[in-house]
Amino acid sequence: MWIYEKRLEYPVNIKKRNLKFAKVLITQFGGPNSELVSALRYISHSFTVPTEHGRALMVDIATEELAHVEIINTMIKQLTQGATLEEIKAADFEPYYTEHGLAVYPSDANGVPFNAVSMASTGDVKADIYEDMAGEQKARATYEHLINLADDPDVLAPLHFLRQREVVHFNRFKELLEEYTKKGY
Repeated sequence: MWIYEKRLEYPVNIKKRNLKFAKVLITQFGGPNSELVSALRYISHSFTVPTEHGRALMVDIATEELAHVEIINTMIKQLTQGATLEEIKAADFEPYYTEHGLAVYPSDANGVPFNAVSMASTGDVKADIYEDMAGEQKARATYEHLINLADDPDVLAPLHFLRQREVVHFNRFKELLEEYTKKGY
């Protein structure tokens, strides 16, 4: 199993509040291309891959995606912590605040709550691995959009780390697809 160390996979130490950025960053918690969707997708797919190696890879990456949820949520909490009502109003954060206060709630950047409809699970090993690869590419693209919107080095550093992990996961899934194609699955 896992040994849990009480620390984030990547340290987060954001010093400046930024509710406007928190409002868009939330999409990587509960949006259609989010870390949460990815974790659930890979856990689901782990039950239909034909080898123990494939199952282990799916569960390992799903677990890491949950660690990324923790990083994103920590970032959101630090970006909003201690916000005043004036700051909430200035950032047009009132709709979110009305429903959730300054709690972290899974939704996309438009406030649409988390919905598992954005993940597919077909039971066809190749189709599902292509879905996993596409999920990693969509998450990478979302991180690049977030990086383009950010200007705080304390925000950019974990975003760059998370973006790079999407590339690594994509490559692991590609290797698994190549292995299964070679074996005739």
